[in-house]
Amino acid sequence: MPTKAYYKLVRDHIPEIIEADGKKCACERLSDEDYLSFLDQKLNEELAEYQESKSLEELADLLEVMQAVVKARGWTLEELERVRADKAARRGGFEKKILLKEVQG
Repeated sequence: MPTKAYYKLVRDHIPEIIEADGKKCACERLSDEDYLSFLDQKLNEELAEYQESKSLEELADLLEVMQAVVKARGWTLEELERVRADKAARRGGFEKKILLKEVQG
């Protein structure tokens, strides 16, 4: 049976799903430092997948990874929402669909 190398962060149940499909996989548990590095890579991967597909499922995957980053860095989702809301109150959101074309002076 051929072996395919991945070397990427996967969801918690992926090894069980692979084994239930009659295959074998090799995994390891990451250190906290490596976990953060692989989460950053996963953010890029999920963003690229969303940009290609524009699907709600890929956007949900991106949100899942963002939530994991928040927790891994010792923050809370409440803190993230507070920072988001504070910034939106100060600088606005994106509802007005404004395209900045140029600034003079």
